[in-house]
Amino acid sequence: MSVHGDVAPGAFVHESAWIDAGARVGTGSRIWHFVHILPGTVIGENCILGQNVMAGPEVTIGDGCKIQNNVALYRGVTLEDHVFCGPSCVFTNVLTPRAHVERKEEFALTLVRKGATIGANATIVCGNTLGAYCMVAAGAVVTKDVPDFALMAGIPARRIGWVSHAGERLGDDLTCPRTGARYRLDGETLIPEENAA
Repeated sequence: MSVHGDVAPGAFVHESAWIDAGARVGTGSRIWHFVHILPGTVIGENCILGQNVMAGPEVTIGDGCKIQNNVALYRGVTLEDHVFCGPSCVFTNVLTPRAHVERKEEFALTLVRKGATIGANATIVCGNTLGAYCMVAAGAVVTKDVPDFALMAGIPARRIGWVSHAGERLGDDLTCPRTGARYRLDGETLIPEENAA
């Protein structure tokens, strides 16, 4: 284990992990085998970073995020609270990369809003925002902004439905089958109804 960054009391760091100087890990977070946290990266409280995760430099990960094995979060990526990143999902940070040309000034920002889920092996092309509580299917390729609560699938990803806060696919009645919470459409925007069950 090589810990040079700031690890809060109550966090767990596996002996094979590396936390660089200038990185911060919040209380209750668990950093597992072969994770590398680069300088300037901030990890919130109660996060789980699975085996072989790389984050940084200067990545922000909110509270309660779960990042499964083999995920790389590059500069320009921000995860809000309670984001789920499935195994081997991919984030990019430049649209026209070349091995022989440095293009750091062209890094595009990617924002993943609160409660979003990204499925295994999905690819998130940089410069896009994934809306709150959206769900990106396994293997999908996101090439544009994703609305809140949208269910996205395919290559390129397109909206094939809506999901609830609980992550359940909504039927025509826009009622969550797990919780009974109700939603309504305002044009192409899904809105939770107040005082829903």
